Parts: sequence; C-alpha cells; structure tokens
Amino acid sequence: MQGMMMHMPLRIIDILGYAAEAHPGAEIVSVRTEGDLHRETYAQAYKRAGQLAHGLAGLGVGDGDRVATLAWNGYRHFELYYAISGMGAVCHTINPRLSAEQMLYIITHAEDRVLCLDLTFVPLVEALADQLPDGLQLVLMTDRAYMPDSALDFLCYEELLAGRPATYDWPVMDENAAAGLCYTSGTTGHPKGALYSHRSTVLHALSVALTIPRSLHQGARILPVVPMFHVNSWGLPYAAPLVGASLVMPGGKLDGPSLFDLMESEAVTASWGVPTVWLGLRAEIEARGAKPAALDQVVIGGSAAPRAMIAFFEGLGVDVCHAWGMTEMSPVGTHGQLPPAMQELDRASMLDAKAKQGRRMFGVEMKIVGEDGARLPHDGQAVGELFVRGNGIVSGYFANPEASAAALDAEGWFGTGDVASIDANGFLSIQDRSKDLIKSGGEWISSIDLENIAMAHPNVANCAVIAVPHPKWDERPLLVVVPKGNAPALSEIHALMLEHVAKWQLPDDMVVVDELPLTATGKVSKLTLRQRFGDHVLPDVG
Repeated sequence: MQGMMMHMPLRIIDILGYAAEAHPGAEIVSVRTEGDLHRETYAQAYKRAGQLAHGLAGLGVGDGDRVATLAWNGYRHFELYYAISGMGAVCHTINPRLSAEQMLYIITHAEDRVLCLDLTFVPLVEALADQLPDGLQLVLMTDRAYMPDSALDFLCYEELLAGRPATYDWPVMDENAAAGLCYTSGTTGHPKGALYSHRSTVLHALSVALTIPRSLHQGARILPVVPMFHVNSWGLPYAAPLVGASLVMPGGKLDGPSLFDLMESEAVTASWGVPTVWLGLRAEIEARGAKPAALDQVVIGGSAAPRAMIAFFEGLGVDVCHAWGMTEMSPVGTHGQLPPAMQELDRASMLDAKAKQGRRMFGVEMKIVGEDGARLPHDGQAVGELFVRGNGIVSGYFANPEASAAALDAEGWFGTGDVASIDANGFLSIQDRSKDLIKSGGEWISSIDLENIAMAHPNVANCAVIAVPHPKWDERPLLVVVPKGNAPALSEIHALMLEHVAKWQLPDDMVVVDELPLTATGKVSKLTLRQRFGDHVLPDVG
C-alpha cells in the first residue's frame, strides 16, 4: 500500500524562492573583484536569478546544457547557482587552481556551452583562448564600466540581465535531473565528474542545516571561505537561505588580515574553511590580541584539523566543528558537534573528541571493511577501508564508465579510499589514505601522476612521491628518486611537471636513494618511505 500524498519534485530554485518570501531581510554581502562591497537580499537575488535565466536562455542554453563558472565567492556566482539549475541546465564549477591541461580537459569533457568568469581570471582564459572549444561563449561577471580591452569576445554579465523580466517560469522537472557538476582529481588519469541532482542537493542542504545549527540559524552571518568553485562551498549557498542566515562573501581576499576585517565589520558569527585558512586568521588574532567580536563557530574540513588549532579557537570561546566529506558526497559526510553528554567532558577529553572527524550526518551511512571485504566492528579499534552510501553520494562518475564501475562495491557502497576506524559513539577517525593522495591546503595532489611525469626524465630509474607533514599546508609532496647515472636537479623535474600540473602541486623537495623499498607483491612500499622520511624538513618555498 502506498501513501496518499502529493508528490512535488524537489527543486533547487525553490530554496531561493522560499528564502525570498520567508527571510527577505537576510542578505548576501560580497567583496567584489571591482574593489567595493556589495549587498543584496535573498528577495533581490531571486529576481536577478530570474533575469539571468532569461539571459542564459537568450544565449541558447537549454535543458541539460552545462554552464561553467570560474569565479570567487560572491553574489553573482550565487545567482548563477540558482539560475542555471533552476532553468534546467547544469552548473559546472571550475577550480582555478587546476593546471591548464586539467582545466581544458574538464571544459571539453563537460561539453560546456557557456563559461562565466570573474575579472581575476581574464588573463587565465586569454592564455587558453586558442585551445578552448569552438562555440564556447564567455560571460564576464561585471558591468560595462569594468569590461576590459581584450581580443576575446566577452559578453557582459549585467547586460545579460538588463531589461529582462524579474520573473521566470521555472520548469517543473524530475527531481533526479542533473543540477551541478564538480570534478575531483583522482589518483590516476583525468579528473572525474560528480554530477549532482536537484534531489541530492536539496536533501544535502536540509541535512546540513539540521546538523550544524550553531552556524545555521535565522539571523546568523556566515562567511564561507570554502570556495563556491569546489563542492558547492560545502552546501552553504543552499543551507543558509533555507534557515535565513546571511552570507558574507570574501571574494578573492582570503588572507588573515582581510578575513579578520570583514568578520569584524560584518559581525560574522560563523565561518567555514580548510585548516590553512585558520592558520592565517590565527596569526592575525594573535597580532591584534583579540578575535573578531561576533565570531562564535568555525567549521573546519578538507584536511584534518590539528589539535593545537582546535585548542586555540576553543580557548577564545569559538566552537570548533570538525567535519569530513568528499566531492562525491556533496560533500559533507560527518560533523563534529558534540552530543550533550560529551559537552561536560574535561578540556583534554573534549579536545580529543573534537580532533576526530565527527559523527555521520543524517542521510549518510558508513561502514569499514577489511582486506577480505568483510565488515568490521565500530569499536574504535578495528581499522579498515571506509565506504559510504546515502542520498547525496554519487552512484558513479559523469561520462566515465570505467571509473564508475570501480567506485562502488558489490553492495552499492562508495569506496572513499580512506582507511578509518569508527567508535561505539559513531565518531570517525581517518587513519590513512589508501590511495596515497596528498592533501595540501585542502586540495588533492596525485602522487602517481607526479611519479609518472618524473619517470619521463632520462636520469630517473625509479621514483615515488609521498606526503610529508607541513606546518602550513598540512601535507606537501616529497619526491624520492633512484637515479640513472647522475641524479637530475629538482628544477629539471619541475620543468617537466609544469607541462601537466599546476605549480602548487610540484614536490617541495627531492631526496636521492639507492633503491626503493618493496612489498611482498613487488610494489613500492610507501608506508616504509613515509616512516623513513616522516621527519624530513622541507625547504621554505612559500
């Protein structure tokens, strides 16, 4: 027997429509690339999203077409999120930190029809101009007064909206229709696309809003440092309007002093970002002798938050919520909000609990399995590979059947590639990364990709790239080389790698060895290398 209830498909645009009606005074404050501070309410953003949808339709954007964005956190990027998905197209956010090779690959693979970009990225796109797909339309996210002289045929964002109706007949579509596309770098090969649906995005936003109420509540003012160009800014552009929280967008100014000043002037109550962001803010707090007055919570994810960092903010009376997730999970999977019974713990025990990766969010299930594929107990002792499933977790990768087939186990759970334990209270502890990825400042670096490039050098007989600790970036890559004849200079390896990867992905240092340790199956034992070079001091390369 089925229930007798109406079925209204979940749509992303309904979030903004609801916010415009229920929370018309909540606002989006944006540090613009033009240099000033901009304000608009959710009600105004809803009208501008309607105008933008008309403008994109005028460019020929239709159902299922991909519209790419290359932009900082700001109100125009927010409007694109809603207009693109609302009209039935797919919002494809592009990480500007990707190498030119990777960026061109995902633009081509996604078959983008339009690319919308901030002023900051004009030189980047101009440098790629002769390699961009034919017919790709370029929209510069500014007004006529700031349009630059360029050989490229840029359309003006504000002119795309000008004179358009503020209402749009938003289509009623299947809630499983594609709405967003974000590529993640894997251990090998090209980046892989996570294709989000309206249903997955709305359910993820609802779960995030329920899970972290200290950040997300009516009247809150949240500064998302986590970028909108990667994993939907952890769902904040969707969760904040639902609860009536204002968004304070920092644009490209993510240094400690700029963030402190913005937090102070806009009475920011919560901020979300990766650990490297909080290192900069911490230095500024120490320099000024006080925290931003209204700051009440920071949510830290992307990389493990150091215990000392948690202790610092907690000592200021700022709650730290340690979260974990993946692009393939929309992305939030766990949260670090302590249950009431644990909030009375002594300080050391509380910090120990908060240093873990937290408990699962509603809509996310977790299991750990051993090498034989059997499930392991959640007792805090057993360690195995972490698998997840839920409404916001991918069932495969966009237009990539090989990667899709490898992503899920026989029960349909997604393999995260992390090795973890889960205790009896449901707290996750990530122990290691089974695929040897390096996470630097919240961004993945593929060790295998770097190794494959280095092996092309005539004086490299064998090599391995491992992660070593770094005080600012959490981890950085170290290249271990077995030379063939005279050992190459690191600068020579860098020159090879720069043809394929971004500068920030390059190894910080190189060590030369006679041979690489091997496992019983003849594979390079990176565990042995990490143990051997765990105390290696990297040069200061900035």
